Amino acid sequence: MLLSSVDRLRVMLVTLLLSFAVTGELKAVAGVVNLTLAQAQTGENQKDEADRLLTEGKQKLNQNQFQAALEEFEKALALYQQAKDRKGEGDTLYSIGDVYYYQDKFSQAIEFYQQALVIRRQLRDRTQEATTLNDIGLSYRKLSQYPKALEYYQQALAISKQIGDRSGESASLNNIGVIYNYFGQYPKALEYYQQALAILQQIGDLSGVGTTLNNIGFIYSSLGQYPKALEYYQQALAILQQIGDLSGVGTTLNNIGFIYSSLGQYPKALEYYQQALAIRQQIGDRSGVGTTLNNIGFIYSSLGQYPKALEYYQQALAIRQQIGDRSGVGTTLNNIGTIYNYLGQYPKALEYFQQALAIRQQIGDRSEEGATLNNIGFLLDAQKQPELAIVFFKQSVNVIEKIRQDLRVLPKEQQESYTQTIADTYRRLADLLLQKDRVLEAQQVLDLLKVQELQEYLSNVRGNQQTQQGVDNLPPEKKISDSYNQLLNQAIEIGKELTELQKIPYAQQTSTQKQCLAQLTNQQGQIVKMFEEFTRRPDVVASVQQLRQTAKDQNVSLQRLRNISDDLKRLEQNAVLLYPLILEDRLELILATPGSPPIRRTVAVKRQDLNQAIVNFRSAFQNPNMDAKKPAKQLYDWLIKPIENDLQKADAKTIIYAPDGQLRYIPLAALYDGKQWLVERLRINNITAASLTDFTIKPQAHLKVLAGAFTQGHYEFQLGKQHFSLSGLPFAAKEVADLQTSIPGTTKLLDKDFSITATIPQMNQNSVVHFATHAAFVPGLPEDSFILFGKGLPENKLFHQQ
Repeated sequence: MLLSSVDRLRVMLVTLLLSFAVTGELKAVAGVVNLTLAQAQTGENQKDEADRLLTEGKQKLNQNQFQAALEEFEKALALYQQAKDRKGEGDTLYSIGDVYYYQDKFSQAIEFYQQALVIRRQLRDRTQEATTLNDIGLSYRKLSQYPKALEYYQQALAISKQIGDRSGESASLNNIGVIYNYFGQYPKALEYYQQALAILQQIGDLSGVGTTLNNIGFIYSSLGQYPKALEYYQQALAILQQIGDLSGVGTTLNNIGFIYSSLGQYPKALEYYQQALAIRQQIGDRSGVGTTLNNIGFIYSSLGQYPKALEYYQQALAIRQQIGDRSGVGTTLNNIGTIYNYLGQYPKALEYFQQALAIRQQIGDRSEEGATLNNIGFLLDAQKQPELAIVFFKQSVNVIEKIRQDLRVLPKEQQESYTQTIADTYRRLADLLLQKDRVLEAQQVLDLLKVQELQEYLSNVRGNQQTQQGVDNLPPEKKISDSYNQLLNQAIEIGKELTELQKIPYAQQTSTQKQCLAQLTNQQGQIVKMFEEFTRRPDVVASVQQLRQTAKDQNVSLQRLRNISDDLKRLEQNAVLLYPLILEDRLELILATPGSPPIRRTVAVKRQDLNQAIVNFRSAFQNPNMDAKKPAKQLYDWLIKPIENDLQKADAKTIIYAPDGQLRYIPLAALYDGKQWLVERLRINNITAASLTDFTIKPQAHLKVLAGAFTQGHYEFQLGKQHFSLSGLPFAAKEVADLQTSIPGTTKLLDKDFSITATIPQMNQNSVVHFATHAAFVPGLPEDSFILFGKGLPENKLFHQQ
């Protein structure tokens, strides 16, 4: 028979009493014995009561009765502390952390998890220590503090490996994979997911296998490799159905629906979403139901069935509000605003966009804040309010620049559509500024656009101190922004209080809480009305009128103008800076010269016609039997002829060229004016953006050339989905030899000598690097991009981005 701790103590004391009885000191010790037994009994009772309270608290937490659970835990904590039960104290602190975590109060959750961690370390409970580290990491992840989350996940992983906890190890590997996914480092994320998958398969954890297969599918989905993603999702679905994991089945069906939606196969997507919805409703997964209803709304929106989309969005909104899913509420409000925008009901659309914006600012979701600011900008643009549209577009662009400054990465499930949205925002802002002859501001936006486009292709391009400042606001614009943000802050504060009250079922609210709820609801209605009237406010109207009259003469960017002018003068090459901007109905040319403000020239050419001319140009130069002069002349007439007089006035000898979009695919030097090629008249230097270029570097007096070439041999290899079959370039050897003859001191590397180990150390020691070889650039997948050296693979990834 097992004895309680009190019973064991009683036996020991009785034995002690018997020994004292032999010596005749029984009476003196009896009082001490009785006191000790009473204290032990009290401690035992306290522990039993604390255990009961902890269990009841966990039950209430599972029922989302957060306040009731917290009260039980706090009582349990006090009893455990009185009984000096450190394990119980640690477990209760951890449970209090859970209460705050499930209420999205992640900072408070971390505070209690950290207290629990201290105790679990003292008790040397390594398994619970790893669990707590993982939960602290998860809380930091929810706060978007990804490096901090990674730090805790890695600590948890080390412990799990050390104690041989394979299940814990796989959990940490999965968590680390999620962080690298947020960083956009997909190969790294995939590596961790694959390690987790191997362990889970080895220990037979089918539920974990299904979850990890879903995670891997998500990576391929983020990369746009939808067939591969679908393959993993289907594997996950089969396993989760086999083990009867309905929650996992619902998630996977929803993921498959997203793939078909991304492929534009809307009926197929709807089929899977409906299956996911049925399961999530069956098991009471209200969060999942809200997500899937929102997704179904998106399908109907994509099909142009706006009333149907609105019906599903409203259902999703109601659920997300009830369960306190602030992020989800913000998303659905934004989607509803988009529907009303499509229907031309602009005041209604603005109402929903503004509610979404308040929530997204409150929860710190800056990428989505930027998207909603962008939506408001386009809505105001559609209402023929360009000055106000510019204000909101600028705010959107500046939010995006802050994200890049902080090295935050957009959630990848949104990146494809959001990346395009970003480009559209920059272009439309530049377009509106040019229409108002605010050329210098437009040039500033174009600089940022070029950095953003490189980010889109390479995933990890950073701007500099100048680009991180975003776009300048003119004084009237700042006044409008400040007034709007003041109103927004009021909406945020009201929203916070409403959210807390709405988490309590109405039937369980006190009369005071119900009265407060009514007051806040009324105040929220007043704020919505104030938002509706914002653009008609006398102070806003006055600021807009001031912008119309004086914006193009404002000197807020005077220092930037001086910088550009000084940079061009410093080069001492009679240089000018040329920025083209491709728009749907025209081409805008911005020319900066050393002695005057930027000049704008407009060319009436449609994007489609420009694209066709670029295709014709490239085809002609790649086919020796075609006459390249005609397409080269056409592009010259669009790109150079409109600024010929400006070039002559500036006595230009060099064009510093920052090409836009598809213009990157043609060399400006190869344009033809009808008599000669442009390279015969002017030097051409390509740059990404003026703000990323150091104009202080003086050209070297004597050229030092490093010339490498792949001239012999044949290599076949696979990278990603592409198969390459590449042979040496037979005339490249003569090309390099001619360089060596023309420029004494040229370093020549051919074939086997043209290797990474021989090339990289010499690159910075030369002013010109000339490679005659094969290469491939895969947008968005730098790990599959390469330059081929004379020894072939695997030493091809000279410019592999990390």
